[in-house]
Amino acid sequence: TGITGIDNFIGITTEEIDNGGGGEDADKLRKKISKKEKDLLIERRSVFRGWLKNIFLGQAILSLGLSWIMVTDPSILFGGFDWFNNTNSIDISIQVLGFWWWWLFIVPSLRSRRPKGFEKKALDIAFLATPLVSLLAPVATKDTAEIWIANFAVTAGAYAFAYLTFDKDGDNNDGSKDPEWLKFIYKSLDFGSGRERGARN
Repeated sequence: TGITGIDNFIGITTEEIDNGGGGEDADKLRKKISKKEKDLLIERRSVFRGWLKNIFLGQAILSLGLSWIMVTDPSILFGGFDWFNNTNSIDISIQVLGFWWWWLFIVPSLRSRRPKGFEKKALDIAFLATPLVSLLAPVATKDTAEIWIANFAVTAGAYAFAYLTFDKDGDNNDGSKDPEWLKFIYKSLDFGSGRERGARN
């Protein structure tokens, strides 16, 4: 049954109790109502989580497109503003911000969906790896588009690695056997990834 069906059931059975007085039948109805109310709460939370996760996914996709424009031709986004045309080297600053977008917005938005299994492992790796790419890649190239692509490749590689190495039947998929220092890092990564905004599992 859907949310509306459960609501209707609760309303009907409440009326039956009110009209029928007490007794064993009333107690049975109250138990049914209690169970349906719990089911209703779970279903409403599930609907909310699904909606919120879609928002985070849309945010990640939007950030992906915007960041690519930022590293290739920021004038498309900001060319109509006086501050963009009158500030020295502002275009370079925006281009640099564009490839840092992977660590600042794209990967965090995907992690905010609270994924499970290999995807969680992939995004944990990507969140640790993308800032290293953004810090070290400028030593090899000044092309911001190439650095953006390198971040994309690292993130895609993290997904591939996690998928190929993840054992869904393994005994450490919950990370319980990871070293303490690694647990601390992953716990730190989980802060701000959606729990305090309602995207709980």
